[in-house]
Amino acid sequence: MEMNGEKQESSSMEEGRKGRMTLPLALVTLISAFGSSFQYGYNVSVINSPAPYMQDFYNRTYIGRHGVPMDASFQTLLWSLTVSMFPLGGFFGSLMVGPLVNNCGRKGTLLINNIFSIVAAVLMGTSEVAKTFEVIIISRVIMGIYAGLASNVVPMFVGELSPRNLRGAVGIMPQLFITIGILVAQILGLTSILGHVKGWPLLLGLTGIPSALQLLTLPFFPESPRYLLIQKGNEDQARQALQRLRGWDDVDDEIEEMRQEDKSEKEEGHLSVFTLCTFRGLRWQLISIVVMMMGQQLSGVNAVFYYADRIFLSAGVETNNVQYVTVSIGAVNVVMTLLAVFIVESLGRRMLLLAGFGLCCGSCAVLTLALNLQNTVSWMSYLSIVCVIIYIIGHAIGASPIPFVLITEMFLQSSRPAAFMVGGSVHWLCNFTVGLVFLYMEAGLGAYSFLIFGGVCLASIIYVFFIVPETKNKTFMEINRIMAKRNKVEIQTDVEQTMDLQTVPSVKEDKPEVSGSEL
Repeated sequence: MEMNGEKQESSSMEEGRKGRMTLPLALVTLISAFGSSFQYGYNVSVINSPAPYMQDFYNRTYIGRHGVPMDASFQTLLWSLTVSMFPLGGFFGSLMVGPLVNNCGRKGTLLINNIFSIVAAVLMGTSEVAKTFEVIIISRVIMGIYAGLASNVVPMFVGELSPRNLRGAVGIMPQLFITIGILVAQILGLTSILGHVKGWPLLLGLTGIPSALQLLTLPFFPESPRYLLIQKGNEDQARQALQRLRGWDDVDDEIEEMRQEDKSEKEEGHLSVFTLCTFRGLRWQLISIVVMMMGQQLSGVNAVFYYADRIFLSAGVETNNVQYVTVSIGAVNVVMTLLAVFIVESLGRRMLLLAGFGLCCGSCAVLTLALNLQNTVSWMSYLSIVCVIIYIIGHAIGASPIPFVLITEMFLQSSRPAAFMVGGSVHWLCNFTVGLVFLYMEAGLGAYSFLIFGGVCLASIIYVFFIVPETKNKTFMEINRIMAKRNKVEIQTDVEQTMDLQTVPSVKEDKPEVSGSEL
């Protein structure tokens, strides 16, 4: 008994040493997230504050060319393009994920992606000097492509680098840096800093600095060990990368897990998006990421941010001070996402999703009531502010960060790139749709628009509760086996129904089995 206790204690100590946060793992996560995810958030928010000055530049440039002011409807169209080209570019960037990560690796794709950011930063930063607004619109497309790649590749990369007991916390780091990027853009966009007539070109051009830093530092860190072993077949390089990331020479357990995954996937090879969408052995994984990505964006997070300024104004905040309140909301977003980093491994992914969507659902319902009554009940304006804050807290701890973590965990190496392509495409298309449709929803439904967002949150809660498993502290193969049971039941049921229709009596004896290797 004493010897067994010593063995267990030794095993737990060894596991703790293998799964700790080492300096190389921390640095490569920070460099990846700051160099890529940060810029996604920065460019989401960067044009909000200087919008009047940029639109004035559009008009002055047009007058310089044609001698007459720009028509108001044409200016509205140009500004709409400036805003909407970013998520549209993100959709195209998502479609590039699979080919790039399979051929160039995860780290290689991030390094290549920096070219998009640096080119766009130079173009936007010099647009005023060149007297061309078309370049800004084109640059927004380029930055969108960059963000589409970054938003998918960084979670994939850091998720594959992490030990299983830290995968959730490390997987939320990209979302944390997205929120930090939004906050930094809001702070730098204050009229007292760069959000003025002379500062906006520099504000737009600063986005190239994190990319330059990543280009200089990321090459010194290892590629994903799973990519090196499973896709490149180089066990020696994978072992060296793991030893450096773990700070521990004994990485045999992880290498063996990768070998098992590699063996189970030999027959399938790399799954394309079409194959993934038609492969019944991954049906519930695919449905789950589509539902979670739709829930993440269609729950109206961008609309809430859009509505926030008016809510604060109605509560008596002075127009000049609204920008500072908006910065405060951005800070709440950062703090709550940081909290999610520390609690995801204790509470689990499923609990954070349910709690996050639950807070969003409740706040949307109360916000609808508060907005409708704020003209008759004075304190309803303050209740509206509370609802906005609670909504942002809910999104920050669950709806925003967890779906990308689960894409990494629910798919094995052969299907993960295609899964990120599907999830990323849904993410950006829904983002684009909300931006396009919300103004019409607001005009037609007013405050009742938030009931629709609340309904999306409720549907997401129901789906997560009944379908999405807990994945914390599980290997990719263990998670795969959990989902395989659900897919197996579905396939067996379909086979039995087909056989019954054909009145074949031996159906139960010949029922096909679906093993984990089919995934």
